[in-house]
Amino acid sequence: MRRKLVVGNWKMNGGLSQNQLLLNSLTQQLKGLQGVDIAVCVPYPYLHQAKMLLAGSNIQWGAQNISRFSEGAYTASISAEMVADFGCTYALIGHSERRAASQESNHSAAQRFSQALHGGITPIFCVGETLTERQLGLAQSVVKNQVLAILNGLDSATFELGKYHHAVIAYEPVWAIGAKQTAQPSEAQEMHHFIRTLVSTYDADYAAALRLIYGGSVTPENASSLFSMPDIDGGLIGRASLDALKFRRICEAASPVTVVK
Repeated sequence: MRRKLVVGNWKMNGGLSQNQLLLNSLTQQLKGLQGVDIAVCVPYPYLHQAKMLLAGSNIQWGAQNISRFSEGAYTASISAEMVADFGCTYALIGHSERRAASQESNHSAAQRFSQALHGGITPIFCVGETLTERQLGLAQSVVKNQVLAILNGLDSATFELGKYHHAVIAYEPVWAIGAKQTAQPSEAQEMHHFIRTLVSTYDADYAAALRLIYGGSVTPENASSLFSMPDIDGGLIGRASLDALKFRRICEAASPVTVVK
């Protein structure tokens, strides 16, 4: 059985003092919660702070992106090896906000995915369609091309690294990110099942073990219904991850262990 994963994406939010309050609150709120993997992906300047405050807790930490290069004359770029120095477990790759703001292509996202694996980082590869693409009936086609970028773009050795480092795919419909609407559990399940079926054509065992998580306005109110779907293995949480109580409730929805309050 796949263990659920809940990842907070802080995006461009935070500061030293408010981070300390939030991280300390998270460690207290989530202490003892069992049966679910938990992480927060923080802005680069705060990776050291996250490492210091989360060490020894049940919360892992990660970066929000990495470079498609390992080193060199790439001013302002951050490599997988650099974030690994801060004890990062995860890195978000190909988030729609990065694809839009930086013209990230499927190819360059796949390169970052590969760099993460070779740097010992678990990539969380984000895929998803816009509202226009969904309305035009192109949702599965768009997501298929995004997933194929890593399935077709990796050599066999790197693909094996993906298994070893338990690479994750996050389905985030662009129209639901930061919005008041979210995909219905059945809609999200349909796409998650589509992705798992697609991966199974390359490696059935890997597809069965692959964690597929949902992002797109996950809240304490809808988390249980989303996480109850057979192919949804957790969530990538934006706004609610900045509130320790809300984030705890979402993590509780992902835990198979009944929480006694």
